[in-house]
Amino acid sequence: MLIRSDFEVTEPPDKVWRFFDDIPQVAACLPGAELTDDLGDDKYRGTVSIRMGPVRLRFAGTAEIKERDDAAKRIVVDAAGADEKGRGQAAMSVTANVVATARGSKVEVAQDLQLSGAAAQYGRGMISDVTSVLMRDFAANMQKRITAIEQGVSPDQIGSAAAGGFTIALRAMRMALARVLRRFFLPYEPNRG
Repeated sequence: MLIRSDFEVTEPPDKVWRFFDDIPQVAACLPGAELTDDLGDDKYRGTVSIRMGPVRLRFAGTAEIKERDDAAKRIVVDAAGADEKGRGQAAMSVTANVVATARGSKVEVAQDLQLSGAAAQYGRGMISDVTSVLMRDFAANMQKRITAIEQGVSPDQIGSAAAGGFTIALRAMRMALARVLRRFFLPYEPNRG
């Protein structure tokens, strides 16, 4: 499943791109993600916890930077993991491009996601909604982290983004409900005759 999204950061592209060079900093911005080991050669081990409806999944796996193009400000990361309780697997290839905007930078993200097991039972809409919530939180956390580092705060003092699994699930369900309500009410036009 291909999911495309983008977000804006009020920082120049070069600064945002430099931030993407520090993978532990990037991982700290993603709610529920924890980097556990730097395996060298742009490979990392970690966990990602996510709530999909009533199910909480915790994937353990690896991520590897497959491509980094400094001139184009483009990075490709492949990640794969399995739920620690054996309820499914996930594999994802993420491509991110940083481009200049009038207010700073836009990060364009394409995620090619394959799920099996418990997570795969949810429809594309729910998975897209959860992804949208995670991307918004990631963008806000990234902006805060860049600002804090510029103000002299040590990255170790900032801490990681809280998983907020229940909150993320509620926000995703709210998005799904709004989508259903729009479909139900928008086509309706009362007979005026």
